[in-house]
Amino acid sequence: MRWLRFSRQDTAGFGFVEADRVRVCRGDMFGAYEPTDQALALSEIQWEPPCVPTKMIALWNNFHEAARKFSLALPETPLFFIKSANSFCAHGATIPPPRSYSGRVLYEGELGIVIGKRGKNIAPEDAAAHIFGYTCVNDVTAIDLLKADPSFTQWTRAKSFDGFSPFGPVVATDVSPADLSVRTLVNGKERQNYPVRDMIFAPAQLVSLISRDTTLSPGDIISCGTSVGSGPMPHGATVEIVIEGIGTLSNRYG
Repeated sequence: MRWLRFSRQDTAGFGFVEADRVRVCRGDMFGAYEPTDQALALSEIQWEPPCVPTKMIALWNNFHEAARKFSLALPETPLFFIKSANSFCAHGATIPPPRSYSGRVLYEGELGIVIGKRGKNIAPEDAAAHIFGYTCVNDVTAIDLLKADPSFTQWTRAKSFDGFSPFGPVVATDVSPADLSVRTLVNGKERQNYPVRDMIFAPAQLVSLISRDTTLSPGDIISCGTSVGSGPMPHGATVEIVIEGIGTLSNRYG
């Protein structure tokens, strides 16, 4: 199933995709839900982020090919940072350029794990049961800020400007992550195309290892990191993150 959240006129709701329509549901996407008899054309709705995370946990150095290219040692445990809620952005929304920054802004196409069940210190054999599904993520980065101050690497600021974490358009529950590839297109030209199976830490491993330190809640997203091909987003560019079986996340920058 492919789940989404939407708004229409003065109402908001959630449901799952049926061909070119959304079957509206009542209840809780991550718990007890019931389909209604209402079905809306996708062309009639405004897309919202498909879930409401308490946090987005984003990985650094989680692909073998990228580690080789940049001569990075393979990490012994996942390396991650947190992206703030103000940075969340829906499919179809415009990513606003930061007013306080005029340097390079990069796209990073990534697979996002959506947590479906609250957990802390999750055992490896139980981790898959805590995954509700998967989504597309663009981990946008103000790259020149990261090391602008030699005394402090600015991960939070560089990654958490308003609109810097688009994800969606849906959460897909019936995909096998090992079979997926992540593609990034900028103005229709492919810039990234890499297999998810090249991850250093696979999705279930990430859930288990990260939950040792951080409680995971329904709707939380673990963005699995990117591989080679990340690059600048020109002003006015349309950036698409395409993962077959999930969909296409499309946003304009500026």
